[in-house]
Amino acid sequence: MAAAAVALSNGSSGGSKAEFAEIYNKLKEEMLEDPAFEFTDESLQWIDRMLDYNVLGGKCNRGLSVIDSYKILKGVDVLSKEETFLACTLGWCIEWLQAYFLVLDDIMDNSQTRRGQPCWFRVPQVGLIAVNDGIILRSHISRILQRHYKGKPYYVDLIDLFNEVEFKSASGQLLDLITTHEGEKDLTKYNLNVHRRIVQYKTSYYSFYLPVACALLLSGENLDNFGDVKNILVEMGTYFQVQDDYLDCFGDPEFIGKVGTDIEDNKCSWLVVQALEHADESQKRILLENYGKSDPESVANVKGLYKELNLEAVFHKYEKESYDKLIADIEAQPSKAVQKVLRSFLDKIYKREM
Repeated sequence: MAAAAVALSNGSSGGSKAEFAEIYNKLKEEMLEDPAFEFTDESLQWIDRMLDYNVLGGKCNRGLSVIDSYKILKGVDVLSKEETFLACTLGWCIEWLQAYFLVLDDIMDNSQTRRGQPCWFRVPQVGLIAVNDGIILRSHISRILQRHYKGKPYYVDLIDLFNEVEFKSASGQLLDLITTHEGEKDLTKYNLNVHRRIVQYKTSYYSFYLPVACALLLSGENLDNFGDVKNILVEMGTYFQVQDDYLDCFGDPEFIGKVGTDIEDNKCSWLVVQALEHADESQKRILLENYGKSDPESVANVKGLYKELNLEAVFHKYEKESYDKLIADIEAQPSKAVQKVLRSFLDKIYKREM
């Protein structure tokens, strides 16, 4: 079967990207040749297409971060062939996890498009078979870990790590879903604590903590000794999502690559939570009457209220305070290598516009 091209971000060296792409094809081939199941030609073609459609197409920031973090922790610019393979493979396990989440998330959100193409379940003849495809994507992670890490001293820790992150992410998704039920509009549920929990559990653990935790395990470290690092990365993920919520409303679509729809979609966004915190009763009525509606006038009314409440200034104050605290927490870490890893993450997201 034809090797797939992999679209990768600018956050890693060309060599890392090429190696990363090559290893995807090897892992996919292993999944298609897994002796645990007697595949038919039709099922092989389905899985081949399903993997390329869902695992590829993103920026691969999470996966590439495993390699970059591992290099920093080891203090080298070039990894050995085996080290490269093990780091890239864990990076792809995270990309597989992302694909699993997104396939099911799109069904739950009844979304239309993902990464510029129809959501997988919207593809003709796929439909709710996508639910089973999500389960297959998750099972592939276990197969990959077993094939390449069983016998490593950190194998059980890897299994525990992926299980923990999956549990936290699924629980965050549940909180998001029950807070923003489709067809219901109850802004009394929206507050900073709820927003923070949704963001931390749905996004921060798998997007920020998981890549670094994988690199630490590869480096022979005990994750129990890095509780502060976990907390910093979760806080970084929270800042990232607040930034994303801000850009959804105030960002230039030309730069961020999409037209924001958090208002129309009734999202428990940082902006609406802040608006509820700062608004008087008449302003809250404007929110209640307009938030979660898709007509342009209602959206304009909400955005006008955000400007009236000067939420842009509120965000910039939050951004500076978050950055200053993250820098202080990073500099308090005893390991210079760990500091460098954390700074590399923060530098990529601070004051980003897309």
